[in-house]
Amino acid sequence: MPTLNDLRPGQSAVVEAIAGDPALVQRLYEFGLCEGETIEFLATAPLGDPIEIRTGNTRLSLRKSEAAGIQVRTP
Repeated sequence: MPTLNDLRPGQSAVVEAIAGDPALVQRLYEFGLCEGETIEFLATAPLGDPIEIRTGNTRLSLRKSEAAGIQVRTP
């Protein structure tokens, strides 16, 4: 299954599962990044890390290593 790390700027996807450090997973839930949510990959930093995503009205920057733990489904 693809991860958030595999998307390209402009693509949208639905979050299927979030794995990783429990503190990070909890923090992502608090920001509104939950299973079933639609996210949009907005941009990648000039050197490739971090990435910027949008879920609802929230914009988040994540390290690629953190994004690799988020499984997505593309429509």
